[in-house]
Order: sequence, then structure tokens, then C-alpha cells
Amino acid sequence: MEPFAFAQPLAEAIARAEANSPYLRGLIRRRGATLARIAADGFDAALAAAMAFDPALPVAERLRVAKADVALITALADLAGVWPLERVTAALSAFADAALDASIAAALAERGAANAGFVAIALGKLGSHELNYSSDVDLILLYDPTVIPIRPREDHADAAVRIARRVVALMADTTGGYVFRVDLRLRPSSEATPIALPVAAAEHYYQSEAETWERTAFIRARSCAGDVTLGQAFLAAIRPFVWRRSLDYTAIRDIQAVSLRIRDHFEGGQTVGPGFDLKRGRGGIREVEFFAQVHQLIWGGRDPALRAPATLDALAALAAAGKISDDDAGVLGDAYRFLRTLEHRVQMIADAQTHAVPTVAAARAAVAGLDGGDWRSIERDLKRHVAAVASRYDRLIAAAGEGRARVPAAPAALATWLKTARLDPGVATMIARWRSGRYRALRSDDARAAFEGLLPDLLAVLAAAGDPGHAAARLDSLLADLPAGVQFFALLAANPKLLPLLGRLLGVAPVLADALARRPALFDALLAPDSFAPLPGSDALSADLTATIGTATFEETLDCVRLWTADLRFRLGAQLVEGRDPIGVGADLSDVADAGVAALAAAVTTDLARTHGSIPGGRLVVVALGRYGGRALSHASDLDLIYLFTGDHAAESDGAKPLGATVWFQRAATRVTAALSVATAAGALYEVDTRLRPSGAKGLLAATVASFARYQADEAETWEHMALCRARVVAGDAADRAEVAAVIAAVLDRPRDAVRLRADVLAMRRDIVAAKPGGGGWDVKLARGGLVDVEFIVHYLQLRERTAFTPDLGAALAVLVAAGYAPAALVAAHVTLTRVLGVLRLVGPLPRPVAAPVAALLAHATGTADLVGAEHEVGLAKAAVRAAWSDVFATGD
Repeated sequence: MEPFAFAQPLAEAIARAEANSPYLRGLIRRRGATLARIAADGFDAALAAAMAFDPALPVAERLRVAKADVALITALADLAGVWPLERVTAALSAFADAALDASIAAALAERGAANAGFVAIALGKLGSHELNYSSDVDLILLYDPTVIPIRPREDHADAAVRIARRVVALMADTTGGYVFRVDLRLRPSSEATPIALPVAAAEHYYQSEAETWERTAFIRARSCAGDVTLGQAFLAAIRPFVWRRSLDYTAIRDIQAVSLRIRDHFEGGQTVGPGFDLKRGRGGIREVEFFAQVHQLIWGGRDPALRAPATLDALAALAAAGKISDDDAGVLGDAYRFLRTLEHRVQMIADAQTHAVPTVAAARAAVAGLDGGDWRSIERDLKRHVAAVASRYDRLIAAAGEGRARVPAAPAALATWLKTARLDPGVATMIARWRSGRYRALRSDDARAAFEGLLPDLLAVLAAAGDPGHAAARLDSLLADLPAGVQFFALLAANPKLLPLLGRLLGVAPVLADALARRPALFDALLAPDSFAPLPGSDALSADLTATIGTATFEETLDCVRLWTADLRFRLGAQLVEGRDPIGVGADLSDVADAGVAALAAAVTTDLARTHGSIPGGRLVVVALGRYGGRALSHASDLDLIYLFTGDHAAESDGAKPLGATVWFQRAATRVTAALSVATAAGALYEVDTRLRPSGAKGLLAATVASFARYQADEAETWEHMALCRARVVAGDAADRAEVAAVIAAVLDRPRDAVRLRADVLAMRRDIVAAKPGGGGWDVKLARGGLVDVEFIVHYLQLRERTAFTPDLGAALAVLVAAGYAPAALVAAHVTLTRVLGVLRLVGPLPRPVAAPVAALLAHATGTADLVGAEHEVGLAKAAVRAAWSDVFATGD
């Protein structure tokens, strides 16, 4: 043929292709116009022209002509070094999408229908835009029975199968050359199901029956052709199946099993050299992909940034998130590029779907010739990359607990083992119970095997506890309550650093141990890099919860808020066990509650409006009081709430079933309370106390802002104004929040009769003592000198002096001390008592004697060396409060 004036890289690529690839040589000779277009306009323009498809040709012929052009363009762009690997695979994938779409459109058009109701879901390399040079396309074909066209005497299932067969024929028939080979074996139960499935049936399968390897496949799933919107809705529906918020460490075990089966099947292709399988050999392409996908399955449910379908993108995202090292990402990425490029060279020779290094020396020389080098240097690089991949992948899938010492079963040997481990002989009875299969979490073979691998470490953790017997009993209760064990044991095996923390939780915090038994996935919350850092604040938490809820139904939202809140409350409890300042934990617990209250208030009002419409100008406002208002919640706190609403109480909603404003907002308040307090399948959330509302239990649950202002100005008693000192608006739009805050500020900042105020406060404190007398040295709330006394002192001074109006009791106290209204010793006393209360609310009633881990936690909270020092510090704090009480109220006691 007449030579063109090609640029040097292109000319060299053509020369190498002609010399080493019979397939490319034939294309070069047949597609002269395509070569001319490349030379004149460049590779990108030539590709766009090739994918335009010639409408004058029958669909099968036009696709095959385009395939020849695309194959030639991508090969030469690759060999010339103009396109990197990612661009080559993206070009091949884009053509596959277009060809599939044209085939589906043609199959439907032959029935007189538009391209709707039938979709191709791409999996594998097509799904991630990583198609190789001579690849098949992995597809699942789905249809909507209400949309696809049917012919006389044909049902929807028959019609869908015939459409699917036509699509496959247009793509894969070899008459005149195939476009792409089509593989439909990844569809649900492929051995028993038709080649096209209804969308609803596929959704049911993936939500109830599918296995781990199918989740792996859907990491790279994409709606690629046909009714793309239908496919996207399907993928959205099964997203919880693929991306689980519970970290899935059994994925490692399942993928390990797949990997070992692949290695066994291709054992002849494991040694680098002739016949080595670049895709499935040890250290090959598949192991790089599996390395990324295992980490994506484990972490992607919590971090959408890790759900990148393409392998190189996934490695980069995992490294950026700190889930794998930068070194691993770099080494595996370089190896992946090398292996995929070499795979392309092997396939270019004869357009064969092969991944094996040629066994014939001349063919290996041809592969090297395409690359412009020699086989010996390529093989050296291949060995280096394969070894690097294999070593990293071997570490990932190494069997958990392999080679670990086992706890003996024979009674005499077990007794000796326990003695050496410094554990009470009575633990042997528990071990026998665990091994008996009595507990449902330990009935399956997999669960028992995983547990036996962990048992030595678990027992070591118990031995290290301050009270091993107490910790062992808690572990026994945890195992008894676990609904299933495999996931939990796999999680611990994959993250041994969690074992000591588990021991501390068992030894210190029954509320956390009980929560963990009900929902082992809570432990997942402790694996994020920031799991022991303070939370980011209520605004960021609200944004995260809103994103988590997404488009959930009202009932789904209730469960979603409960699970999200439980994760964070458990995480904060673990932080407290690990020694974080309880005051900071209390503020974070309050921020979590803020996000939950706001989300549920919005969900309730939206749901109510669907039936009854909205109240013009009327909006719900939620006010927090007490410890919640002061951002000082503990793990045992309830929520003191007041419900208000804006607008005219006489207004009426604008829906199909209208309600008056007062009735509408009473229902809204009732439903918010229920949404917060009623247990669902996801558990309970908070106890809610609404008795601090105007007129108490006799008053309406929700009042207008205007009536609230009148009541507080004209009718409220002193104790109600004291409660308002810790009022904080936690739900409502910005303008309404400001309005209510202004009302509260006006109520608080008004002149008062100091004598009457003092008398009211003292009378109120006497009433509390009569109703709830404090008791014991560790009663830091109700006992004389406890936190209730601190609150009364602060609120009395706030109202008397008309200053320091902030719901944060510590901040208010600092202002009062600085102004000389309260003694300075009260600041430190308040801090000590608040910290101790935070710990006590987590650990529950103090056992007698106090367990060593609990004693250590109390000592840490008080800045002392031991329990005796902690008791002494609490006594000093109470004495300081009693002295301040005498000083402020001049009572002499």
C-alpha cells in the first residue's frame, strides 16, 4: 500500500504491528481510510468517527465495521504510547456500551418498540471501564414486564428471552466477525434461570440469597446500555447488599477460598515463564483486583469514596483513606499497569481471548516485538511485579490464627493451661459451655473454628482484666446473647488490637457489653481512623445523618436514626473507657442527640404533611432543657424537651384531610416523642421527658411561641425560669430558633425580687430532698454538695444578677466566678462531679467491691492514683459545693 507520512511514533507502531500481529496486519491492510483519518486528525477524532456507526449498513454489519476500526485505533494508540492504559480500556469500554445499546435498540425496534424496559447491567471489566483488548463482556440482562413489547401468544418472559437472544446474536455471532463475546453466567442462579430476568426478581435475589462473590462482582456494576434509568434504579435498590455499613471481615475468608480455588485450578500457570496465566496466576491481575475489592467490601459501606469501580482508582482511594499503605497502592498499581499492558500485547497477536504467556518462543518474541523490546527483559519485569503482588496478597488472605496455639480440651490439660494463664479454674466450666454448641452464636462449624482461633487471645485479655472472673462472666453473657458469631469473630481475628479493648469494655461497661451483644456490628465503629477522636459538631453530624437517611421511608428513617445513633453512642462510650474527658463525651453525646432530634422532627412533620397538608406559617420548634440543654448528656440521660410551634393557632392545614394548627402540632409532638422513644426493630433510642412544658403534664404537648412567651412572663414559677436557664433550641429553622431564643432571653433577663427568689430556690431544694434524698459517697448528683446543688447555685445567681445566661453550666459558672458572685472553688468541684457522673452513668451501679477497671476509670476521671484518692477527691468537691451553698445563700449549712 502507498505509505502515509505518519508521525514517527505512529509509524513505528504500525511497523511493529505488521511485523508481529497477524490480526493487526490484516486490519492495517483492510482499513486504509481509518489509518488516513488517524494521520490527519489524530486518534481521538478517529475513534469518534468509528463510533458514529454507518446508518446505511445493517446493524450487524455496521457494528462489525466499527469494531475493526476501534480495534485498530486503540491498538496503534497503545503501541505508539499516545494513550495510557486507562484511556485504552476506556475507549474499548465506551465502544462496548455503544454497541450494546445499538443492539438492544435494534432488537426492540424489530418489535416496533422504543429502547425502553430492557437494560444491560455491565459487570467485571466492562462495568469499571477497564475492558481488555480481546475481552468478553459480562452482563446481566433485566427487563420491566410492564414495558417490553410482546407478540401474540407470547408472554413477557418469552419475549424477554427472545430479545436477549437477538441482542447476544448481534454482538457475538461470528459471521463477518464478532463484536464482543457475551457472558451471561454472572446472572442470579445462572444454571436455572433464563438469560433475561425481571427487575423485581433480580432485586429479591440480591437482597436475600446472593453470596459474597456476587457482592464482589457488583463493586464494578454499571447500567451501561438500553434503559439505563431502569438499571440505575435496580442498582440503587441493591446497594445495601453490596455496601454494608457493618464491616464485613468474612469477605476476606470467602475471597480467600475463591483465590485458593483459582490457584489450584491454574496450578500449571503459577510459575512465571511460558504458560504463566497473567490474569489468574499467583501474583496476577486477579489478585490485584481482589486486593482492592476485599478492602472495598470491608470499608466501602461506611465510606462512599472507596467505592471506585476501576482497580487503579480503588487503590488510590484506599491509600488516600489510610486503608492501605501508599507503598502497597504504588506497587500494586505499577504491577497492574504492567500486567494489563502485557495482557493486551498477548491478545493483539491473534485477537484471542487468552491471558497466558505464549508457550512457543516465536510467539513470545512477537509479544516482545509489539512492545519494542526483548522477551528476556520483559520476563524479568514480570517476575518482579508478580512477586510483589503475590507477597502482598498472601499477607491479606493468610488464614486468621494459622499456627496459633490452641486451648486444650482435655480437663487436666485445660486446668494446667488456665493455671499457667493465671485464670480461675472455674473458667473451665464456661469454656466447656462455649464449646458445647449451647449458644446459637457457636453452633456452626465456621463459628466454632473462628472462635477456637481467638480463644487463647480472649482468655489472655480476661487474665489481664482487673477482675478476670467478672470479665469472664460478662464475656459469657455476650456470647450467650450474640445472634450470630462468624462475623464478630472474623472482625476480631482481622483486628487483634480490638481484643484488649473488648476486655476493657467487658470489665467496665455493662451498658456497652449489652449493646454489643445485641448488635456486634457496633464494634465496627471503632475501626475508623478517627474513632477515638472528638466528634465534628452538631452541624457536621446532622449532614452525615441526612446523607445516611437519603431517600428512606419514614419507617426506615426511624431505624436508620437508631442505628446511626447507636454507633456513635457506642463509640463515645469506648472513648470514655479509654480515658477521654467525660465532659467532652457529654458534649458529643448531646450533639448526636441534636442530629437525631432534628432528623426525626423533620421526618415526622413531612410524613404528617403528606396526609393532612402543612400549616401556613406554622413550623415545629423543639427546645432542650436540663443536661441535654446544657450539652452535658451521659449514657443514661433522658431528653427533657419542650415542643413549640410558630404561626396562628387558629390556622388550618392545606391538605386533603385538614387539621387545625393546634391539633396538627399536638400530633406532630406526640409522634416526635414516639419516634424518639418507642423501640423498633433497631432498638430503643431515648427516654423523653416533656413535663417541663408550660403547665406541666396538664398543659398542651405543643404550644405556640406566643402563648409560651405569655405563660413564661405571666404564670411560670421560679423553678420553671430556673429550668429555662439551660434551654437550647435544637430543631427548627434559623428564624424560628432566633425568635424562641429571644423569648427565652427576655424571660430570663428581667428584674426579680431577690428575697422571694432566694426563698423559692431554697423551698424547691427542700422539696427535692424530701422526694429524692441522696445517699452514699458516690452520689454526685442528688446528695448535699452534689450537682443539683451546683445547678441551683448557678441558676439562682443567673436570675438574681441577670447575667451569664448560657445553657452551658460550666461556662455560666466561669462568668459568675469571674464577676465575684460565686467562689472560685466551685469551678473545680463542678468539673470533678461532672466527670464522675459521666463515668458512673456508663459503668452502672458500683459493685461492691469496686472492680479494678472501674476503680481505675474513676481515678483517671478525678486525676488521682486509685479508688481511695478518687473518693477523697469527690468528698472535697462536695465539701466545696456545700461551702459555696452556705456562702451564696447565707444559710450556715
